Order: sequence, then C-alpha cells, then structure tokens
Amino acid sequence: MNRLQLRQLAEDRILDAERLLTGGRWAGAYYLAGYAVECGLKACIMVHVEATGAIFQDKKFSEKCWIHDLKDLLALANLKPALDADAAANPALYANWAVAEEWKETSRYEQKTQPEAQRMYDAIANHPNGVLAWIRIRW
Repeated sequence: MNRLQLRQLAEDRILDAERLLTGGRWAGAYYLAGYAVECGLKACIMVHVEATGAIFQDKKFSEKCWIHDLKDLLALANLKPALDADAAANPALYANWAVAEEWKETSRYEQKTQPEAQRMYDAIANHPNGVLAWIRIRW
C-alpha cells in the first residue's frame, strides 16, 4: 500500500464513519473514525520515510509500523513535536487529539453509544481543529 492509497483509505473511512453515525450504527462509526486516523498517520509515515530514508537508518523501522496505536504511529511519523506545539497553541486541537488517542484497534469488538461515537467522529472530522484536518496538512 502506498501513501496515496493510505490517504484515500483515510478519506473513505471518515465518510463511512459519517454514514454509519447518521444511520445509528454507533460502534462501526466509532471504529472507522479512529481507523481513518490510523490510515492518515500511516500516510504521514510514508512522507517521513520518503524525506528521511528512515528505513535505512533503522532496519526494523518498517516492522515497527505494523501497529495500530495512534500515539506510536504519531511518533513513527516524527510528528509528535509538531502536534505538541500545535496543540499547545490550539486548545481545540488539544482536546480533539485527547479524544482521538482513546481509540484502539480492539474497539471494533466493543459496543459504543451514540454520544461516544459522535464525540470520536467530531474530534476527528471537525474543521478546522479536527485530528484528520491536522493530518491532511502533513500527508
């Protein structure tokens, strides 16, 4: 999978989350909203690899990318300092990242309520302070 495919997957998943949310399918909406962030961060990792040759600096770098933890993916994309700085200057982004980082791969096995799904979706899809909007600038 390449960077453009990951970007498209992120865009598709956030649209899917929106449709599920409006259709009352809370658990699926919650999961796919978070998955959109995962895909977006993986696209950012590809940017980082292309810019720095990170895979040649650490032979296990690509192996480390086979994860789903958003905080770890943020670090692998070398975006944690940028997020820290931007979130310090933007309380809405800070709050939205705090919600988004609660997502985990295993949430696909959990039932979610409408407020939980709406909160996750809003934190990720909000313009201009949502997590996905922040990622789009960097992918």
